[in-house]
Amino acid sequence: MEIVIAGAGAVGMHLATWLSSESHDITLIDHDQDTLTNIDSNIDALTLAGEVTDFNLLNRAKVASADLFISVTSVEEANILSAIYAKKLGAKKTIARISQMQYLTQSDILNIKELGIDELISPESLAAREVRHLVKTNAASESIEFENGKISLLGLDIDEGAAIIGKTMAQMADMHQDSRNYVVVAIKRKGQTIIPKGYTQVEEGDHLFVITHTDGMEEVLELTGKRKIEVKNIFIVGGSRTGRHLARKLSKDYHVKLVESDPEKASEIAADFKDALVLNFDGTDVEKLEEEGLHKADLLVAVTGNSETNVLTCLVAKDRGVKKTIAMVENMEYLSLSQSIGIDSLINKKLAAANFIYRYIRRGDFVVLSTIHGVDAEVMEFNVTQKCPVTKGRIMDLKLPEGALIGGVIRDNKGLIPRGDFEIEPGDKVVVFARSECAKKMSKFFK
Repeated sequence: MEIVIAGAGAVGMHLATWLSSESHDITLIDHDQDTLTNIDSNIDALTLAGEVTDFNLLNRAKVASADLFISVTSVEEANILSAIYAKKLGAKKTIARISQMQYLTQSDILNIKELGIDELISPESLAAREVRHLVKTNAASESIEFENGKISLLGLDIDEGAAIIGKTMAQMADMHQDSRNYVVVAIKRKGQTIIPKGYTQVEEGDHLFVITHTDGMEEVLELTGKRKIEVKNIFIVGGSRTGRHLARKLSKDYHVKLVESDPEKASEIAADFKDALVLNFDGTDVEKLEEEGLHKADLLVAVTGNSETNVLTCLVAKDRGVKKTIAMVENMEYLSLSQSIGIDSLINKKLAAANFIYRYIRRGDFVVLSTIHGVDAEVMEFNVTQKCPVTKGRIMDLKLPEGALIGGVIRDNKGLIPRGDFEIEPGDKVVVFARSECAKKMSKFFK
């Protein structure tokens, strides 16, 4: 594919890195020549310096022949305008990054898709959606849902004292021989991704990735020594756009208190979200948080514009007995630190946006594609047709690529965890976990 990316910030850089490694023809536009010079030495992409709304520059980038134009600068207006220009010039598909909530909530009035933008993405909205998933599967630090939760991938820390420490995958399977409702598809250990074999042992400090279905959640939590948290009371620290998205969604089902330090912004949020209690003080003021019932909170989400503030607020909340904490961070390098610093989950809105766009680009190959930061693997959902080679026998006889596992099957609207003797049928949806280098090999079994 010929892909033009406007904006070489965190989102654009991640996309350019991923897509250039897959042999797409990438052109990257940014106003900062120094940034582009650094990119030239690290990524196989054509770079052009200038404003993304410059008609002549878009022509030089050969937008007219582009299969996809993606505008992900930090300026919303530039993204919208450049995407409209690109469509008029001949780009087949266009994606624009936006920030303002009304483009999503009032699309019937502000339907800018009619102007030629095929997809709008909001990093703030995507980050808020990620938080809502984590609230639902609250013992997990990561959660990816398939078919509205019929199959889920959970990331779980193995803490000191967990019963499965020292046990092999085979021994764990023997513990639930008759009704095994899960499969361990990967282990993250000291920065390395391990696709487990029957003899692979679980160690303290491991981070397990487990695929399960609705009925298997309790079994997985029991297995890993976790317990489900009953969430009723939620603190949101920060009236950022992400905080507002969260307040709008979570206040429908939970008691939500939103803390915002700016008086004017706090008043505005209070007027917009009647179901949430908006408090006007600095979220780092521990005394004020305790006065407002921090010790009674089941969950605290820190989504101010400052990563360090978010991390520190979560650490204080954890120290005061809050059951689960989630911090939003700008620096993607922080994402691998949640386990070691004592915060349950870290999220990054730019990575959420890059993931969304990556799935959009590759959705011709898969129904769903997800990547997990710090894990050298992909999670894919395939539709199975009559012609798919995967229907030609038992899973154990298919000779799947090394480093790939079939983790779940959705059949007749029900989630199943298949074993080696399971036979996949036309009409099934199959969830696959695969190392990045063998993900494309796995696609051949579903064509």
